[in-house]
Amino acid sequence: MTAPRIDALLTPAELQSLLARSDLRALGVLAANFALIALAFAMVVWWPNPLTALLCIVLLAGRQLGMEVLTHDCAHLVLFRRRGANEFVGNWVSGALTNTSLYRYRDYHLEHHRHAGTDQDPDLYLAQMYPVARASMRRKLLRDVTGRTGLRDTWRQLRVMRPRRNAPFLVSHALLFGCLWAVGAPWAYLLWWVAYVFVYPLITRIRYMGEHGVAIDYASADPRENTSSTIVSWWERLLVAPNRVNYHLEHHLLAGVPLYHLPRLQKLLRERGYYGDKACFSRGYLDVLRKATAPEETAAA
Repeated sequence: MTAPRIDALLTPAELQSLLARSDLRALGVLAANFALIALAFAMVVWWPNPLTALLCIVLLAGRQLGMEVLTHDCAHLVLFRRRGANEFVGNWVSGALTNTSLYRYRDYHLEHHRHAGTDQDPDLYLAQMYPVARASMRRKLLRDVTGRTGLRDTWRQLRVMRPRRNAPFLVSHALLFGCLWAVGAPWAYLLWWVAYVFVYPLITRIRYMGEHGVAIDYASADPRENTSSTIVSWWERLLVAPNRVNYHLEHHLLAGVPLYHLPRLQKLLRERGYYGDKACFSRGYLDVLRKATAPEETAAA
């Protein structure tokens, strides 16, 4: 069955409202992410102990993914109203902290949108990876939490790093280190890298499982079958699904909708019966992990 047309389900006024970009809301989202980064460091600087260090690391990993999500919206030119603001923030603010070039990311990511559900999708191999057998899932998650994945990926970045090309990263991290030095805690900067190496790869893997890895049929042309969304709790929004990244199906349906309007888009589509009886939602990331784990005889190779 062909998916209903979105423009047939939404009024022109609703579409216009959903596609509207707000600089004020964008700045609010950006400020909230930096406030959480500051809070994570403040906890461990003011009360240095193993518990606050662990909380700091987990919070930082969530905001590292959060910065990637903001870069993603800037790549689509939908976070702010003006192209220049999107490109500056995406390249020199959010993308800088995670060493993500807005321009290189955009070229790659737009290909994913153009070819989702086909064998031309550059992310096809990630979607085909799941479901995997229980033993394979354990190995993947163990590689993430022991730092093997993070160290591999970080080394790949460092090997090709050049001062001019990676200037946003170098400037942003110099500022981050300088701020921590100014408050007498330069050692806290290491926690950013602990989060990036040991936790960020894990939540990034789980996030992708929830987007395409547990979709009904990634080879389908129907977005309801090749992409999925995840219904999350408050703590999952804080740690695993920052900045509405869990509304991935809705993003694929209308990529011009800013992240701050995605919940409303999903609500409207639910009310209009767009999703039908399609199993395109997971209820939390434990449900995602369950769906992405299959018996040996049915697992992906």
